Amino acid sequence: MKSRTLSAAFLRRPLLGTALLVALLGGCASGPEKDVTAGWSPNKLYAEAMDERAAGNYDKAIQYFEKLEGRAAGTPLAQQAQLEKAYAHYKNGEPAQAIATLERFMRLHPASPALDYALYLKGLVNFNDNLGLFGFLSQQDLSERDQKAAKDSFEAFKELVERFPDSRYAPDARQRMVYIVNALAQSEVHIARYYHRRGAHVAAINRAQQAIRDYPNVPAVEEALYILYKSYEALGMEEQARDARRVLEANFPGSVFLTRGLQRDSGPWWKLW
Repeated sequence: MKSRTLSAAFLRRPLLGTALLVALLGGCASGPEKDVTAGWSPNKLYAEAMDERAAGNYDKAIQYFEKLEGRAAGTPLAQQAQLEKAYAHYKNGEPAQAIATLERFMRLHPASPALDYALYLKGLVNFNDNLGLFGFLSQQDLSERDQKAAKDSFEAFKELVERFPDSRYAPDARQRMVYIVNALAQSEVHIARYYHRRGAHVAAINRAQQAIRDYPNVPAVEEALYILYKSYEALGMEEQARDARRVLEANFPGSVFLTRGLQRDSGPWWKLW
């Protein structure tokens, strides 16, 4: 009987040791992660966040800016942290987070002296003309992509130039607005050209007319008029075709479309930068 008791106690020892080891390891794993910024002043935290952002470490920079918002709450530095965080999101390819941060900033600080910059950055985030590798290979430009972001960008730039006409960001915003309007017009022309080349001439006419009606003073109108002229001609509507050609020649003397037709250029249709 004694030997059996000793044997059972012996068998229980490894199990007890294992359970203790698991408990110890579990305690280590669940321990709080040390906050390396705990002893930093707000100014140091801001400087470190800016350094991380400059180095391209956007995730780390965003973490630091978020900590700074809490530690410097109610101060101009906290407001600056919000703007810098929005820019870091933008550079990190996170437009939705950037826009959300900017809209929160504008809602909380409607009288901020940096409101013009917030509007400019909002327009810039939505503008997003960086197409990447596939955009470069396909020679795609802004006019061929989803137009919602372009329209949102235009509205942000418009609010900026209307509310802050003397802002340092206003001149660039105005240029980008011109680009966006041309791009939106060209989007309609891309669709009109698509229909025309496939023989859907009624649809092509509708799109060309829409571009001319909605964006009457932009370069894309030249091609829209040419598509209108050729589509009417293809449908045997000779009087309308003559009228469209006459308007084209009057507004764009020596139009290249009358000599070369619809041919895609080798590069983006129009670009300021």
